[in-house]
Amino acid sequence: MQKLRYSRYFKSAIIILDILIVAAVFVFFFLMRHEYVLEKARTEENVLSLLLLSLFWILLSGRTKLYSIPRNLTYTLYVERIVTHIFIFLLGIVLLARVSNNEFLKYERFWITFTLFIILFLVKSFIFFTLKYIRAQGGNYRNVMFIAENSSSEILKDIVTQRKDYGYRVYEFPNEEINISELQNFWREKEIHTVFIPTQNHLSKKLLEEINREAENDKIKISLIPSAIQNEFFQYDLGYIETQPILTPSKFPLHYYSNAIIKRSFDILFSLLVLIFIATWLFPIIALLIKLDSKGSVFFKQKRYGFHDEVFECLKFRTMIENEESTTKTTSQNDSRITKIGRFLRKTSLDEMPQFINVLRGDMSVVGPRPHMLLIDEFYKAKIGRYSVRSLVKPGITGLAQVSGLRGDNGNDMEIEMKKRILADTFYIKNWSIILDLVIILKTLFLLLKGDKNAI
Repeated sequence: MQKLRYSRYFKSAIIILDILIVAAVFVFFFLMRHEYVLEKARTEENVLSLLLLSLFWILLSGRTKLYSIPRNLTYTLYVERIVTHIFIFLLGIVLLARVSNNEFLKYERFWITFTLFIILFLVKSFIFFTLKYIRAQGGNYRNVMFIAENSSSEILKDIVTQRKDYGYRVYEFPNEEINISELQNFWREKEIHTVFIPTQNHLSKKLLEEINREAENDKIKISLIPSAIQNEFFQYDLGYIETQPILTPSKFPLHYYSNAIIKRSFDILFSLLVLIFIATWLFPIIALLIKLDSKGSVFFKQKRYGFHDEVFECLKFRTMIENEESTTKTTSQNDSRITKIGRFLRKTSLDEMPQFINVLRGDMSVVGPRPHMLLIDEFYKAKIGRYSVRSLVKPGITGLAQVSGLRGDNGNDMEIEMKKRILADTFYIKNWSIILDLVIILKTLFLLLKGDKNAI
């Protein structure tokens, strides 16, 4: 018997809280304008406006998925949803002010929108991190298990085991051979919520049908793990002709010309601002420190694969003594080749700053999959079947994988870690939006201020 879940009630409470915040901010600014309080007609008009905005908030959440928050959702993606939802909602306030000719909204819309953005962002972030903390401490958990494991399920198991804040407890089925009655007794005893099964497995069709049937009877969720690295999962989306599901070739956001123009325009504007207002004074200081610390050039150029695997010269500040192994040997912990100033530049990621020149030239983007050394790409292309999906967009100075902690050599199995990076890059390519880029940039700035432990 499954434990009683209260997620639907919690979600309802959050929706009500959001509506109350919207109403409270609206009423606060309404009461601030005393001349409106005594005018019944205008009061009724504002009450109607508030009801319309509350309805718009709820309807909009169905599109932005603001309240569809799985426990494995990262803060980066959650912030994207919050910002997108609030931004569209604020446009709705502005539009309602114009269409209804509401004098109150006309004069107060700026402060209403600004106040709503700050309060809702802080409240929703607080709730998000509170839930993460509770789960990391062992509360609000879900029991899960894996059967018929393969390399794809190993990656997922590694993720849910490491991320305590997701709130999963993994139970191991003790028997190699699966007997349906023993499996059923096991998931009942452990109160299993979800069973993960890879799509490519050794189980017979008959046994899989039995597992699915008994899981349905016991209200156990069966989640399938596609072999996203090795098969065509990345290239197709699920579509329908009437009620018949079909797999159709994927068309990613940046395949649309309008989105590509938006991203390129942002890259040019952002890189110009950085180069004009930061690089003009910071680059000479860094160049001087590099020269004083060791002999050699200020900049380091290295060939990397870019868009559609075209090779370009990636610019960095030199952080090592000049050596013949710079293009054949990767950096390791406490690498003796790294200079004193180089260690600081790497720790703060300031060594990457010249890549804004690459962005301006069109070789790179501000946000995208990080470009690797050619030898790393060549090595993993032969081992990871879908590795080349990274080249479907321009490489970036920062990326989703990097802000998710998938950076550098952390001492774990590097092939598994690289597969995680590929999955993060794949997610980014399939789900790109300008809001997601902005969130990744903000998270990168936070990591720079905090210090990234994975930077070496």
